[in-house]
Amino acid sequence: MSKHPIDGIFLDMYGTLTSGDRAAVERVCSGVVEASGLTISAGELSVMWGERFLNSLDFCNGDAFETLFDLEIRTLRETMTNLDREIDPVPYAEQLREYWQSPPLQEDAKHFIESCPAPICIVSNADHDDVVAVVRQHEIAVAEIVSSEEAKSYKPDRHIFDHALRKTGWRRDRVIHCGDSLHSDIGGAIASGIRNVWLNRVHRIHDIGMHTPDHESGDLLEFLQLLESR
Repeated sequence: MSKHPIDGIFLDMYGTLTSGDRAAVERVCSGVVEASGLTISAGELSVMWGERFLNSLDFCNGDAFETLFDLEIRTLRETMTNLDREIDPVPYAEQLREYWQSPPLQEDAKHFIESCPAPICIVSNADHDDVVAVVRQHEIAVAEIVSSEEAKSYKPDRHIFDHALRKTGWRRDRVIHCGDSLHSDIGGAIASGIRNVWLNRVHRIHDIGMHTPDHESGDLLEFLQLLESR
């Protein structure tokens, strides 16, 4: 990582600062499988739903924006219709929202937040109240919070990054974005002309990304070492 000065760090929330959603999604999918009589596993359903959900994010920006909660409802309904099952997706989306508002922190998160040598702005594909709830619950000290709901833009769309730059006043060439999704985080940072670090934790359900990051770290402590060695 170069010695070029930085104004701040853009940091993903879910899967990066907090635990990944694999267990939460598979719990919800297990309930769906049981209630609907599907013959596939909860894991298989989570991948099918996840691919549809992630692909839908790319078309929900600007005037076409939908909240994450509404997207979960719509894409679960579409996934089940494709499997010849009809369910009410709202209770399952509500179960997921409970997770979005109260996920456990990664073990390295507190140390990273306390030791990071630059200000942090959370940039998250999430509904705004959910991100705020997590920050308050865990008493996370960050400079700013930017949600997709606030920006009307989901990573990898560049506008959420542009919104974060305007909100923080940081310069594009003096920001590093770190996140756990090759598709959303790394693809979005590349499209925005922002340096990036892929946090390659091992417990993502699925990642549709094929981008090449500037740097790769196994956890936030390794990312911290990269920052401190600049």
